[in-house]
Amino acid sequence: MSSDDGPPWADTVGGLAHRVLGPAADSVRFAVRDGDERAYTYEAAGGVLTIAATDGVSASVALHHYLRERCGASVGWDTALPLGLTSLPDAPPREGKARVKEGYYFNFCTFSYTMPYWDWADWEREIDWMALHGITMPLAITGHEAVLHAAYSALGLDDQRIRAFLGGPGYLPFQFMGCLDGFAGPLPASWLDGHRELGARIIGRERAFGMTPVLPAFTGHVPPEVAATARAGRRTWQGFETWVLDPADPLYERIGAEIARTQITLFGTDHLYAADPFIEMIPIDADPDFPGAVAAATLAGLQAADPDAVWLMQAWPFSYQRDFWTEERVNAFLDAIPDDRMLVADLWAEHDPLWGRFREFSGKPWLWCALLNFGGRTDPGADLRGVPAGMDAALAAPSPPAGIGLSMEATRNNPVFFELVADQIWNEVPDLDAWLDAFASQRYGTGGRWADELRAAWRGLLGTVYDARGIRIAPDQFKGVITAAPSYARIPGGLAELRADAARVLWYRPDVLARAWERLIEVAEHDRGLLAGPLGHDLAEVGVAYMARVADRCHLDAVERSIRLGAAAGPELERFLRVFDDLDRMLACRPEYTFPHWESKALAHAADAAERKILADNARRMITVWGTSDSPLLDDYAGRHWSGLVGGYYRDRWALWASGLDRALDHTPDHGADRALAGPGGGSEAELRERLRERAELFLREGPPPPRRDLGDLATESRRLFTAYAGRTGPLAQPTDHD
Repeated sequence: MSSDDGPPWADTVGGLAHRVLGPAADSVRFAVRDGDERAYTYEAAGGVLTIAATDGVSASVALHHYLRERCGASVGWDTALPLGLTSLPDAPPREGKARVKEGYYFNFCTFSYTMPYWDWADWEREIDWMALHGITMPLAITGHEAVLHAAYSALGLDDQRIRAFLGGPGYLPFQFMGCLDGFAGPLPASWLDGHRELGARIIGRERAFGMTPVLPAFTGHVPPEVAATARAGRRTWQGFETWVLDPADPLYERIGAEIARTQITLFGTDHLYAADPFIEMIPIDADPDFPGAVAAATLAGLQAADPDAVWLMQAWPFSYQRDFWTEERVNAFLDAIPDDRMLVADLWAEHDPLWGRFREFSGKPWLWCALLNFGGRTDPGADLRGVPAGMDAALAAPSPPAGIGLSMEATRNNPVFFELVADQIWNEVPDLDAWLDAFASQRYGTGGRWADELRAAWRGLLGTVYDARGIRIAPDQFKGVITAAPSYARIPGGLAELRADAARVLWYRPDVLARAWERLIEVAEHDRGLLAGPLGHDLAEVGVAYMARVADRCHLDAVERSIRLGAAAGPELERFLRVFDDLDRMLACRPEYTFPHWESKALAHAADAAERKILADNARRMITVWGTSDSPLLDDYAGRHWSGLVGGYYRDRWALWASGLDRALDHTPDHGADRALAGPGGGSEAELRERLRERAELFLREGPPPPRRDLGDLATESRRLFTAYAGRTGPLAQPTDHD
């Protein structure tokens, strides 16, 4: 690899090329291409690939487009690197030009639900993915806790109080958004230095590619000690109480400026700052002018430290609390900020676009963003066909978006959806079926081998789980019984509702999904080398998709049979619980689908036993009860189909439910179902809730059961699962007998 022409980004993109290509990267040359808009040209001849680009991200996109178009290989989250290319095939000149100025990436929540415990190796791989996919504007909040610690130290708070205010490391992004403070902590002392250094390294690499990192900003949220001496109000979010300054208090601007100055000292600045003062909380003053006052104070604090500051805000509150955020209030808020000082992220545009409702945000530059995933759910589902149409409509608007963004709450799920969104930063997708065929071939890099089977499998997925047209995929919707909190509340009177829940998440023919799953298994059985890469991820994800619906069906069968008998139906309940054991077995073959993998990443940051205890608690708590075990508000919000949870925590909860089902059904015409469920001495429902709380506390203390040892590889375990549950005719047939 040569940088004779001297682009400032040549070494950075060259390093990416070596990580992707290995020794073949020595045959890549870089040159500068002039122009004000992001663009590239690539050409390959005699085994040498020459890329001319306006910037480092465009050069990275050019490399990825060359690999996809000429080598039949793409680089996804799960791709085994380096690729196995030994030479670079010839290619005629090809030009590319970005459709939009910016590619935005991340959501504050992503830093809790995916990467709270990442190290540099994880981040280097992620930043490479970002560059290859055209991301130019990533949210960068790693290490912001060090900024807050330094700023509040300058304001007179001591170390112990500041770390208590910041709380547990797994929850820091919610602290930064002002949703909570002092929870699941205190913040380990060693965390501050390590993550200040990690944050600086992340931002440095992003800037080296030519990206513009977006850094966090003050939201008005302060420690109680500060609030006690200022004009401040209390507010709540999901049961957590915090204090927020009144924007009329001069302290609002002062603290905002202090935090921004400290951040510039530690991390530098590209003049872009993210703050969401109302993310899911009603303002403390209902006056329609109050949001505008908050906006003015927020920007004033930023500009006191950085006169060129531009504020990026997620438009999520306007969707989440639309009854409060009337057009009058939104306009008052937006009008308080000059158009060139704000960038608005339309966060859930693939489902609930706000740009049309608010006339492209009253002249503010804005980003069309796709969210899809809340909390890190692992079961696949999306409306792929709706994405190109929705994006094209936005780009045809009178004031089109300045960028396209991926704003998922967690990554590493539904990769086809996010690849489709990211691809449109540079490419139009007029024919989704053709795009999907190419995606399937490039994802596995198999060339002609298995191409027909893989394309057929993905057409089956497009016709089932990825054909969620008109389906609201949201956290308040039923997501399947596996991760749901068990209850007797709808037995027997709510049986129709249970049936409706099961039907709502089965909008497709399960036999089509089963055939797509089987095709992937067949390819894996013939080429087990593919299991380490994306095929392994897809086998696990599609297995979850099918088995989650099997669990729903088996649960419904058990309930219906038990109601007919007037007592717990033993065989049906055993069959239902066996689904958990069988699915857990398959998931254990793929490390990222295991709870121990998540927890081990957290514990790697512990410097001593006390820090280990905090980090283990954070890792376990976030994925289960989220908050406290006696609060249902966020329970299972981030629930995952992971080994150690499915066959351990979730199965145990449903086993507790099954053990009390007799009592829940024990009623006579004289007493009725409601009284039967109440029962003597507090009732079966209340007792179940207490037993579930105790089980949650046990998990928080002790974690999951030991990992399984008696496993075949993922192809073997997937075939075992398929044979047991999908190998018979008929939708979601009962499992066959098996070991």
